[in-house]
Amino acid sequence: MLAIVNDAAQAYRGVIPVDRWREPYMPTDELLKEIADGVVFWVAEEEGRLLGVMGIQDKSDVALVRHAYVARTTQRKGVGTRLLRHVQGLADKPILIGTWADASWAIEFYRRNGFTVVPKTHKDLLLRTYWSIPQRQIETSVVLADGRWTDGKQRPSADR
Repeated sequence: MLAIVNDAAQAYRGVIPVDRWREPYMPTDELLKEIADGVVFWVAEEEGRLLGVMGIQDKSDVALVRHAYVARTTQRKGVGTRLLRHVQGLADKPILIGTWADASWAIEFYRRNGFTVVPKTHKDLLLRTYWSIPQRQIETSVVLADGRWTDGKQRPSADR
């Protein structure tokens, strides 16, 4: 999984703020921490070869899609869409996705798959409520939501 994440994350090099880039993009200890924090990872494979990885994390009233990556050699072949549909099928609640604001390809992928960019007026509060990320990452990220969130006009409560 780490090989897929770190390979696909090369697309972020030179796109996300330089102070947020690191090599490797996701070290082993971070992956283990994400799993310990409840991120359940799913993989796509073909003939024993790993093609993509995507995590989902239950956050009580919403589910977060986390760490969605497809190997560069198999991108744009439906792997990411199949993984997204799979994790969507696991969630019986609204789904939120955070990604880098300058990762236009990722934002467009989620838009094509029915997600909507959350207005900035809600984005920062959502990122602070459901993610554990530094302020700099909040400043440089967007949140996308599925129809269940937008239709239900879900908002994080102030008491969290």
